[in-house]
Parts: sequence; structure tokens; C-alpha cells
Amino acid sequence: MQEITQSAFVLHTRPYRENQLLVDLLTEHDGKLAALSYVGHSTKSSRKALLQPFLPINVTLKGQHNLKNLIRVEPIGKSYLLKKNALFSAFYINELLVKLLGENIACDELFHQYKASLQALAQSSNIEVCLREFELMLMEELGVSFDFSLVFEHSAKGFYYLPDEGFIPAYTALKQPCYDRLHLLAIAQNDLSSPEILSTFKGLMRQVINHLLNGVPLNSRKLFSKKT
Repeated sequence: MQEITQSAFVLHTRPYRENQLLVDLLTEHDGKLAALSYVGHSTKSSRKALLQPFLPINVTLKGQHNLKNLIRVEPIGKSYLLKKNALFSAFYINELLVKLLGENIACDELFHQYKASLQALAQSSNIEVCLREFELMLMEELGVSFDFSLVFEHSAKGFYYLPDEGFIPAYTALKQPCYDRLHLLAIAQNDLSSPEILSTFKGLMRQVINHLLNGVPLNSRKLFSKKT
């Protein structure tokens, strides 16, 4: 059975059987994968210390089924130093990938965007811009696209976004978030220069992500509400 080695990041781990972890990985060439890893008896297991989020690693995987066996793991860089909101944001990105991304589907561009997002968060770049850019690439990977053509064509001051229809002019009242047309035009042209535009973009992405999650709450969002 062939062993495959590639770059990866740990998204999430949880206990499986005695001395084993079930690990969700984002890999460079095979997308999101689930793998079993033996971590030994010691609480100071070197393997367990490497299976932490935000640490660049090489993993060697073996297995023909959806659940792989993690044969080897080694660090290939230092862990990204993330604090406070940057750390919460990184956990949010990880949770999105765990809950929304399909398994065993190559997504090289998303992997590199993930790595770039961790780098930007570690460097204290604009967190809101970083998150929106990552969310947008994740939506593209999931086959969700935004067609802004009606926003350019219609002069309505506000627009609704309907998951199965896209943007529609807000000529009648609906029980949906209404987005400012000028903000949507700016987003369409990748102009994220003002807090108001970013706020609109955040609201739009939250609506779309909540729809994809079928209303299931994200645990990572609670971190922001509990921050001091």
C-alpha cells in the first residue's frame, strides 16, 4: 500500500481509541483528510506535540479508504504566532474547513490561501480583510459564486441576497438582510477600503455561511463574544 508524503496543517484533533487521535488535516495536494494517529501513553508525546493547529508539517499517510493512517509527521517550520483576535480568527477558519469542506478533494489554491491567511494574521494584518478573502476563496471552492451584474444594472438603493437566486433589488420588503448597493459595487470591484464596506461584506458572508451550515452555530464565534 503506497505511502504519500505532503505538506499539511492540523485543523482539529479528538481522542479516538486508547492512545489514538482522529486528526482532520488540510493537505497541500489532497485537500481535507481524516487520519488516525498513534500518540503513545505519555502526556508529553512528541507526536501529540506536533499535531497542533497552525504548525506547518509534513505528513506521511497510508491507506486506500477515507480514513488514513498517519505514519510519520515532522515540522517544516515554526508554528504561527497568533494572539487574541488573530488566534480566534484562525480557529474560525479551521472550523469552517472542518464543517464545510468535502474530504479527499484536491484544493491546492485554498491550501496556499490558508497558509497566506495564517501569515497575515500572525503579522497583525487587517483581520477583517484577511477573513473575507479566505471566505471568498472557500466559497469558490464550494461552488458558491456571487453574480453582481444585477447590482450594476439596477438603481435600487438596497439589495437582498437569496441563496438560490443571487442578488435581487429591494423594491419590496423581505425578511432578509438588505445590503447597500454602493457597498456591493465596491465589494464587486474588490474595494474593501472602508469599515462600512467591510461590515456589509461580513454580513453577506455570514448569511451565506449560515445557509451552508443549515443554521448550525460555529463554536469559534463564541470566542469573540467572550474576549476581554
